[in-house]
Amino acid sequence: MTKPASPAPEVAVRKLVLSVEEVWHDNGPPLATPLLRGSAAAVLRNPYAGRYVEDIQPMMEALKPLGREMAARLVAALGGAGRIEAYGKGALVGLAGELEHGALWHVPGGYGMRDLLEGSHAIVPSTTKIGPAGTAIDVPIHHRVAAYVRSHFDSLEVRIADSPRPDELMLVIAMTTGPRPHARVGGLRADEIAKFDGQR
Repeated sequence: MTKPASPAPEVAVRKLVLSVEEVWHDNGPPLATPLLRGSAAAVLRNPYAGRYVEDIQPMMEALKPLGREMAARLVAALGGAGRIEAYGKGALVGLAGELEHGALWHVPGGYGMRDLLEGSHAIVPSTTKIGPAGTAIDVPIHHRVAAYVRSHFDSLEVRIADSPRPDELMLVIAMTTGPRPHARVGGLRADEIAKFDGQR
């Protein structure tokens, strides 16, 4: 007999935080158009905090609408899908949770962005960690079409002073509108992408 699937837990969001930076230079020549770097973070109750639950995948499905909504808000804040060149995601788990709870964000966070950004062949880079409220998480970022584009290797630090509480998750997506302000260390350039395999 097949074991019935566990019911999907409620996605109980406490707060959403949207942040956008305008970068005009990084101690080099001023840019003609500023680089925009942005993040969207959702703080929500961790339904598995404080106990071990074997079947946690229903929560992954339940988080998909949240991932899509966060991506839509961030894309709009950065000027529209046509401006987005790079992305990444991360999850910070409160102290009563486990790393695997953060891993539930892989599909909802990644596909939420890729669904809105046509031609996003590259895997969405990710990080997960456990920490108390106020812990910073460095979200890795790379080019959304080809991961080997060296100019777009970056990270964005995200921190919310009161989050996550021990029984919460802080789920993050990040996007940028271009490369590092003064990228000049060689490697594959965005205008050299040719294979469209997510890498080169």
